[in-house]
Amino acid sequence: MGVYLLRWAAGIIAVYHLCVVSQLPTWFGIFVPDQVHKAVSLCSALFILFLFVPPDHHRQGTSSGRFRYSLDCCFLLAALIGGGFVIFFHDRILGYTLFGFLDRPGIVASSLLVISLLAAVRRVAGWVLPAIILFFICITMFQQFLPGVLRGIGFPIEQLLFSVYVGDAGIFGRPLDVAANIVIVYLIFGALMHRCGASHWFMDMSLALTGWSRGGPAKAAVLASAMFGSISGSPSGNSATTGVFTIPLMKRIGYTGAFAAAVEAVASSGGMILPPVMGAIAFLMAEWINVPYVEIVFAAAIPAVLYFFIVFFSVHLQAKRDGIATLSANELPNFKAVFIRGWYYLVPMLGLFYFLVVAALPPGIAGVYACLFVLGASFLSKDRSNWLLPRLLLQALEEGVTRWVMIAVITGGVGMMIGAIELSGVGIKFSRFIIDLAGGHLVLAMLFVGVVSLFVGMGLDATPAYITLATLMAPALIRMGVSDIAAHLFVVYWGLASFFTPPTCIAVFVTSGIAGSKVWETGREAVRLGIAAFVIPFAFVFNPGLLLQGELIDMVFAIITAVFGAAFFAMGIRGYAFLALNRIQRLIIFAAACLAIAPGLLIPLAGLVLGGAILLPQWVIGRTRTA
Repeated sequence: MGVYLLRWAAGIIAVYHLCVVSQLPTWFGIFVPDQVHKAVSLCSALFILFLFVPPDHHRQGTSSGRFRYSLDCCFLLAALIGGGFVIFFHDRILGYTLFGFLDRPGIVASSLLVISLLAAVRRVAGWVLPAIILFFICITMFQQFLPGVLRGIGFPIEQLLFSVYVGDAGIFGRPLDVAANIVIVYLIFGALMHRCGASHWFMDMSLALTGWSRGGPAKAAVLASAMFGSISGSPSGNSATTGVFTIPLMKRIGYTGAFAAAVEAVASSGGMILPPVMGAIAFLMAEWINVPYVEIVFAAAIPAVLYFFIVFFSVHLQAKRDGIATLSANELPNFKAVFIRGWYYLVPMLGLFYFLVVAALPPGIAGVYACLFVLGASFLSKDRSNWLLPRLLLQALEEGVTRWVMIAVITGGVGMMIGAIELSGVGIKFSRFIIDLAGGHLVLAMLFVGVVSLFVGMGLDATPAYITLATLMAPALIRMGVSDIAAHLFVVYWGLASFFTPPTCIAVFVTSGIAGSKVWETGREAVRLGIAAFVIPFAFVFNPGLLLQGELIDMVFAIITAVFGAAFFAMGIRGYAFLALNRIQRLIIFAAACLAIAPGLLIPLAGLVLGGAILLPQWVIGRTRTA
């Protein structure tokens, strides 16, 4: 019974959001204030979470399970009162903005929502994120008693709760705005694509394109994870979805379990940096730095391609080094047959590109239109089980909404932290502290920001990690002259690395379970494969041509030399080019890689010459041995 209630509740929530985002109610003269819509959205997410998603360790029917369920009902009631106050007394909320603090009913309502939201964040993200949120809330209240960079004037509870509850940067601020108006639409889009068979088709297409070459299944994993990971928005979820197919294939042709699991983890994590969706980070970033979405897409494109190129080329080099054979012809799907079987899955993707880039529609409305394209395209399938009829459509809506619940809860919770930080000014002080610590040296500041971003990202999902880092870390780089887009992409890349970097490498936990490999061994391989996440950010900060900024000739030269630099990095990591590389050769090829991705003209050329000095003799010797 609970499954059907959840499905129908999720269906109603999905339809509500699609209607509001598409502005359908305005056709009938109904106008939903933005803050009211976000309150309805957050209450819907908390309703699903507390009523239908009990913790795994509390089984229903046991005494602990009944207590947990009763406690969840109390949290839900508190959330509905706190959110309902915004919905039904919106005029009073508008009145609070004139004074900058809350009265007694506002304090009670905000306190109830804050408590229930912290409990919800703890449920979906563990103890780390709520502890961080409470840390910054307490700092704001007790600044006058703190030393050094944290010291301030302190704020009374009614002013703090105003900033956290209904301030411009509070619970109903930009992060929840993106979750309620954009993220849910694209999660529904991804769920519809998955339910109508698109994920399997992407996997077959990737295998048909790359299976004939050495290490074909590993290359297929990279392509499939790149194509579908950007939409899915979940490195761990994407690892599980595609890893079930690719990891056994990689192991069967000769890759070790650790390497196969590492490839899938690193490729799936890369979906967070691959346009056009970037796991919804692109939309958050566009709102955060107030630039057109298209500008984010174009700036992120080349670095993302370099990231996947390093992974793809590393897979190829490892296959050559280990002598891994290609798949037999009868194991390979026929490209023409696969393409004809599912060509219509490209229609929603092309439609999405048109609405986002060409028509320049708001991302939410573009996503709604793309969902309609998926609905229509599903009926072009010869397999009726892929038709999005009411039962399958409702399952897709349920899948999209249940995955969105975590993001909505976390963005609302992180909004509390942002509200407190903006009120206290700790974010500005923290960026000054980083600059002072680095002594004004940009490279040192980037290293400090990168390491902190890596540690902050551990244990958090992609969305809250980005929001936290954009609040605390990115301003330090911006104050040192780094462009807004470059600074935000820098923290995204280093935060992304936490998904495959031990100890809290969530994507590695998933893939190592599928591969049956050891977590630490897999994590070590993943860090080697994912070196691009650490290196490429330095490249595009110092070389804006990689972000498609500057003169055309500079951009073209930067991209060409960066491709060679990426290839050199892959060779150095795998210890193989045309032949095996010794330690000295690997050090030289690493140096050549660093020089090739540097800005300017002479330094990259020197890197190419240095790399050629190592590779040319290898190529000649290899050809001689072959002859």
